[in-house]
Amino acid sequence: MRMIFWAGFVAFAIDQISKYVVIHMMELARIRSIDVLPPLINFRYGENRGINFGLFGDGSEASRWILIGLAAVICIAVLWWARKNVHSVWAQISTGLLVGGALANVVDRLIYGYVLDFLNMSCCGINNPFVFNIADVFIFAGAIGLVIFTDDSGAKPPKRGRSGSRSGRA
Repeated sequence: MRMIFWAGFVAFAIDQISKYVVIHMMELARIRSIDVLPPLINFRYGENRGINFGLFGDGSEASRWILIGLAAVICIAVLWWARKNVHSVWAQISTGLLVGGALANVVDRLIYGYVLDFLNMSCCGINNPFVFNIADVFIFAGAIGLVIFTDDSGAKPPKRGRSGSRSGRA
């Protein structure tokens, strides 16, 4: 669990520091747009009041608190599951990235009422209108890492029936 904690702490810190630097120090909230490596990487100010791509983002206080509660429940469930099922170092790191990223977005909702987003990526003549943040990257990487690195070999095999078959049917 120590590795999960540290991976989560690092993901949380990197996200919050990046948001502070880009949104506040570079004044993205005021100027709204900074071309970094156009069109591949741009900073575009965004306030996400919903989930991914702004879904369920009606901006109400009720939806804000529902999303905070939902994220907290998911983090607790992932940690509970990881306690029993996550053994490899990479799976532990993946768990930490997912939980740390999710908690960083929860902190945004608590402080601002919405999640601060600032990353925009476009390519090849396609103008991507969506923005995201580093926490979203960690959440995605953590989820993919759990799929790849979680070892299910410790799962209990099905019970054998009287006939010797695994399903219990003759």
